[in-house]
Amino acid sequence: MHAVTSWRDSATQQAQDDLDGLLDASLPFAQEMLDKHGEFFPYAVAVSRSGETMQIAGDPGEGEQPSSVAVLQTLVEGLRAERATLRAAAVVSDVRLSDSDAIRVELEHAEGHAIVVLLPYRKKRLRRGVEYGETSAGQGERQIWE
Repeated sequence: MHAVTSWRDSATQQAQDDLDGLLDASLPFAQEMLDKHGEFFPYAVAVSRSGETMQIAGDPGEGEQPSSVAVLQTLVEGLRAERATLRAAAVVSDVRLSDSDAIRVELEHAEGHAIVVLLPYRKKRLRRGVEYGETSAGQGERQIWE
């Protein structure tokens, strides 16, 4: 039986810190939007080469109700165009799983690591608010630093 290796085994401390920091920076805003509005448009969070964390919105030019797919495409294209100035990026979206909704965070680092984190949630029926499940993570797909 082979031991499962973690992405952390091959990542530098900088990459681990960048990706951990991005996850910490990206989830709270999604949770806040879900708690207040019951939904959110996709957005991104990135770490610049100098270590500055910034939140990024994507506007595909479709008016006030753009499709999530168009917003995601705009975000990825924008991050790809700026990748020389970035160390890491996260793209956050609201997705439907087989048994619940989830916040999906696609994390990617210039070193080549790509991770997907899912935080399932359910909207409470009678009381307002959102109930969150257990976070899970897995291998992601590189989109920005291909």
